[in-house]
Amino acid sequence: MTHTSAQALLDIRPPAGPAPAVPRPAGEREPAATVHPAAVSMPSGRRVLVVDADTAGADSLVTQLRRHGHEALGVRRGQDVLRAHEDADLVLLDLELPDLDGLEICRVLRAVSRVPVIIVTARASELDCVLGLQAGADDYVAKPYGLRELMARIEAVMRRAAWQPAAPHEIRHGRLHIDVGSREVLVGGEEVALTRKEFDLLCLLASHPDTVIPRKRLLQQVWGDSWSRRTVDTHVSSLRGKLGDSGWIVTVRGVGFMLGSP
Repeated sequence: MTHTSAQALLDIRPPAGPAPAVPRPAGEREPAATVHPAAVSMPSGRRVLVVDADTAGADSLVTQLRRHGHEALGVRRGQDVLRAHEDADLVLLDLELPDLDGLEICRVLRAVSRVPVIIVTARASELDCVLGLQAGADDYVAKPYGLRELMARIEAVMRRAAWQPAAPHEIRHGRLHIDVGSREVLVGGEEVALTRKEFDLLCLLASHPDTVIPRKRLLQQVWGDSWSRRTVDTHVSSLRGKLGDSGWIVTVRGVGFMLGSP
């Protein structure tokens, strides 16, 4: 149909408004409503991040996930996970990665994100499974696996995630108050102006007040690939000055840093 003829049809449409009612013979029932297939609400696909150094295996899984209606993206390195996880609804994580240990990646994700993680790996021992779950994984699948089983586990994990309460928007530690949503920091009721990276660094430390965070983990999570050797030290020094007491951030020599209580 040409544009002209299509416009002509539009021009001769009856005016908008309800059609006149047509009387029905006595005793005749109202026909059942017909629902067009396109009007039926279908569950939307998940955005799945597939992390696997095995190119062939990752590509195959990505293809299968897309066939099942998911939006799947494959990455090969741990560094890519740290950059891409924020756009994912679910992470399928192999433990054998070329640059970073998969368990450490899982710990980092769990420290800063509530994205569900399913470990999918050839490490099939009971100890490996326990370590994976302790690192924060929501489920653990050993290779080789059946695709139907994996899909069922994905849906089960996503159902559980949907019922989880929202992550806290405030962190309080003594006189320190962090509003995560507004990115506002108060010490003793006084607002402290921080740069974006300073806030991210403080928030990561404050989320684990009794834990020493390794320097490498801080670099990976806060700065990704864009960092120099003195980056953490420089920002820690700046944070101590702005918070008004060096005791807010404790250096654990040879390991990393942790939140203090001055």
